[in-house]
Amino acid sequence: MKKIIQVEGMHCAHCAKAVEDALMAIEGVSKAKVDLQKKTATATMKSEVDDKLLIEAVTAKGFEAGEITIKEGLFS
Repeated sequence: MKKIIQVEGMHCAHCAKAVEDALMAIEGVSKAKVDLQKKTATATMKSEVDDKLLIEAVTAKGFEAGEITIKEGLFS
């Protein structure tokens, strides 16, 4: 399963790395990838992760987390 998070406030590769690292620190996240142009962060789950944890991780780094879209599928 993948969760795509709208993230405001990212402007550079350093911002993207901070968000990716924050998401990777969450138990259950196996991969995190930021798309600066789309202003999104995609978290790939190996087990279920509460949306609240994803939002808290992003906001703790100083960014604004918005809507979360879920792409169903096998956990990877």
